[in-house]
Amino acid sequence: MDTARAPGSEPGEAAEAPVFAALGPKVRSAARWSLVNTVVLRLGNFATGIVLARFALGPAEWGVYGLAQTVLLVLLSANELGVGLALVRWEGDPRRFAPTVLTLSTLSSGLLYGALFAAAPAVGGLLGTADATEVLRVMCLCVVIDGVAQVPGGILTREFAQGRRMLIDGLNFVTGTAVTLLLAFAGWGAMSFACGAVVGNLVSLIGCALAAPGALRFGWDAGQARALLRFGLPLAGASMLALAVVNVDTMVLGAALGNVALGFYVLAFNISGWPVRIISEAARRVSFAGFSRLAGSPRALAEGFARALGVLITGTVPLCVLLAGLAEPVVRLVYGSQWTPAAAALPWLMALGLIRIGGELAYDCLVAAGQRRSLFLVQGLWLVALIPVLLAAARLNGIVGVAQGHVLVAGGLVVPVFLVALRRGGIGLGPVGRACAWPFLGGAVMTVLVLGLRGPFGDGPLGLVAVGAVALAGYAVCVLPGRDFLRGTRRAGRPAAPVPPARQDVR
Repeated sequence: MDTARAPGSEPGEAAEAPVFAALGPKVRSAARWSLVNTVVLRLGNFATGIVLARFALGPAEWGVYGLAQTVLLVLLSANELGVGLALVRWEGDPRRFAPTVLTLSTLSSGLLYGALFAAAPAVGGLLGTADATEVLRVMCLCVVIDGVAQVPGGILTREFAQGRRMLIDGLNFVTGTAVTLLLAFAGWGAMSFACGAVVGNLVSLIGCALAAPGALRFGWDAGQARALLRFGLPLAGASMLALAVVNVDTMVLGAALGNVALGFYVLAFNISGWPVRIISEAARRVSFAGFSRLAGSPRALAEGFARALGVLITGTVPLCVLLAGLAEPVVRLVYGSQWTPAAAALPWLMALGLIRIGGELAYDCLVAAGQRRSLFLVQGLWLVALIPVLLAAARLNGIVGVAQGHVLVAGGLVVPVFLVALRRGGIGLGPVGRACAWPFLGGAVMTVLVLGLRGPFGDGPLGLVAVGAVALAGYAVCVLPGRDFLRGTRRAGRPAAPVPPARQDVR
């Protein structure tokens, strides 16, 4: 059974160039809206973080928040058992099976929250943050809200309705941030983050329900439920592993070094996530839907992946290089001298951020191509290799050691394995290499310029601006030869030999 199709729907015909051409305008429009949305929200979050770090919260509160956020993200990865992705991936009218999706996701998210509520004291104590119990219980209410929002949100993603999503996310940010700031300055500490997150997610649920009318309708079809679970459970498992990979460092640090060190690390990790969130998050709102429409044509999928990777890497490399090369003065200038210890881990975390961007895009492509078993194995290998490395690194070199351990495992082990998995999906090394070549060359030139000019220009605001401007100019010159490929007027090269359209592995 090919579960890329809604139960009872008719098989669709794979089309190569016509499908690629027809999707182009939709994807470009959605990508523009998504990028604007993400940039605006991340700038807002950045400004909010500065205010809170300078005037309201200290490293210990950030440590508690980081722990609660980690637990929330892991739960969110599995709260709807992966069935929500069927709304984007399956053919046919999604409203036919949406009621079953809503029932499954609401039940599973409610059960997860109940388990977390009971286990919250043990979780906090195990990770060295016993006072996080109530913060965990409040913040993880977002799991239930997200479970209910899966259907209207998935329909909006399937329709590339990123303009409506921008409005919804804006309302989420304004209300959630207002609550967080009011409570933080009233002395609520880490609980202010939890309450703000719950209020913002409730606003998002209401907005999605209004933007996709009729989506919040419960129902049940046993055949659909079985097909949905066969499709979704492997994805939920892979998603949990992916988030565990990104967040296991928080658990290790909390248990090994305590809240204060964890607070410094969380701040550094959040800074390293700026490029990931601004660029990769914007792309992922349209990449899975786009790759899913191209999955029937290996050649079109390979071309689409190579071009998307080239655009992402080109936009991300300069941000990563600047934040890595200017870590200490940037942290001191933006957050204050009390947060300077966070800067030591930042260069390594920026390298990890660049790897994460490529890995997340590959994740979406492998899901769309039906390579779910390969994806699960990659994420499982990553986590198994990472845990012992981080445990040893935390004791040897604190937060810097944890960051270095992340890069060692990701660059030395996971990237090659991801490339093998992509090759199995019909995407060879040639297109990937050509998509990354010019940005990596530009990054190397930027690194030399930043390190060479920082001394003469100094670490003051004007000096940082001057160094950044010269480095960016050097980068722009290096990536100019690849501009035709990024615009889609020249292919990245022939992909690997075409393979038959991938079927979803339901064994």
